[in-house]
Amino acid sequence: MNTKNRKRIRIIGKILFVLYIAFLVYFLLLSDWYGRTGVMQEYRYNLVLFQEIKRFWEYREQLGIYAMFTNLFGNVLIFMPFGFFMPMASRHRSFFSALFYSFGLSLCVETFQLVTKVGSFDVDDLLLNTIGGVLGYMIFAICAAARRRYDHKKKAKRQRRR
Repeated sequence: MNTKNRKRIRIIGKILFVLYIAFLVYFLLLSDWYGRTGVMQEYRYNLVLFQEIKRFWEYREQLGIYAMFTNLFGNVLIFMPFGFFMPMASRHRSFFSALFYSFGLSLCVETFQLVTKVGSFDVDDLLLNTIGGVLGYMIFAICAAARRRYDHKKKAKRQRRR
């Protein structure tokens, strides 16, 4: 891939990353979904790992599949684009960068929810969000490897023609 195409991809990645962050801020902090319509009277938090995950799994019949799915898988899914777009938009392209920044962003979101009493601080969400960011990075890494392989084959094919 030539330098011009790489710059285009980097710019597109940055635009998508900024749009995703704007969506994430709105969805997680301001959206009417999931009780974000008003401020709670008291702080809500869970500091016991797997407590909420276990509760949603145990009471899945009473809570319904939608509530269980959105809590358990929604936290993973909503952070997957972060793990995918972050290495496109920055020079931080390692697994550990994705892990660190996914955890950091999730910690910021959870802390903001606690301090503003809009939502609750939940260590299970920290775990699920971080897993989502890492999975997004893994998809990025697979796509980047496939692109490099395709570019290499294309270059080799051009060289054989000469």
